[in-house]
Amino acid sequence: MNTPATPDTRFEVRTTSDSHFAWIRTRLATERTLLAWLRTSVSLIGFGFTIVQFFERFSEMKGVAEAARPHAPRYLGLMLIGAGIVTLLISVWQYRALVHYMWSSAFKPVAGIGLQEVHERRVIGQTPTMITCILMLLIGIFAFVAVLTRAI
Repeated sequence: MNTPATPDTRFEVRTTSDSHFAWIRTRLATERTLLAWLRTSVSLIGFGFTIVQFFERFSEMKGVAEAARPHAPRYLGLMLIGAGIVTLLISVWQYRALVHYMWSSAFKPVAGIGLQEVHERRVIGQTPTMITCILMLLIGIFAFVAVLTRAI
């Protein structure tokens, strides 16, 4: 009868320079993936806000015909801003789960850091990329609320 594998018993972790550098490459790849998701989220939030602002200014210009659906750009902008926020939340959650797994006891010998317990608390939540993601989440939420509460 097979028992389910736990993270500690799934495979053998050998402490070699190859496995240490593989761990570092994986850790940096995780960071690059979060940065790619951050760029995508910023694009969605920025594009959504731009659509709202452009069509609002466009409708105020003289000589421009009244739009058939004047609220459509606002709803589209809100959806894009919301998609950017949700995308960023999911990517941060996924990043934190993977980094937490990489700092688990199974990889402690490979990580190569003596004070892993102290360092773990700092690494998981306080990288420059994570701080930028949190800042962009706040900006995205502010943009969403600003567009949502604007009087029509």
